[in-house]
Amino acid sequence: MAEPVQLTLYVNGVEQTRHVEPRTHLIDFLRDDLGIKSARTGCEHGVCGACTVRLDGDIVRGCLVLAVQTAGQEVETIDYASDRGDLADLQAAFHAHNALQCGFCTSGMLLTASALLDEKPDATRDEIREYMSGNYCRCTGYQAIVDAVCTVQAKRREQALQL
Repeated sequence: MAEPVQLTLYVNGVEQTRHVEPRTHLIDFLRDDLGIKSARTGCEHGVCGACTVRLDGDIVRGCLVLAVQTAGQEVETIDYASDRGDLADLQAAFHAHNALQCGFCTSGMLLTASALLDEKPDATRDEIREYMSGNYCRCTGYQAIVDAVCTVQAKRREQALQL
């Protein structure tokens, strides 16, 4: 077994320094070492999207990134984005459209939807569905999720026109 290495990174705006085994995945570091349970462990193969987090602003699957690869970088979980208010309109739309049921996929869905709206604010329904396809939801069938994202798109467009 490899010797633990010292890792310093920023998680949700706070510098964290820990000793980790080089083979530890980011999601396991977040959950086991830092106690952040909002990032979920699902398939552990990068397929379901439950472990979605932001790494220096980019959406990544925490189960596919080794913790040591994040040295010096900023990792943001749903908690941080939500606490800052970044997701308030998306959260409200998900609630209004019943786009969350069991809640297991919700944190990954919200972070991914937020990235989509930042990158492609005028995405079509098909583009939204494609972008969100890396996040599995077994409860809603995606219609409600796409509806929620479209609602936020329309509201943001309207707000931009009023400025």
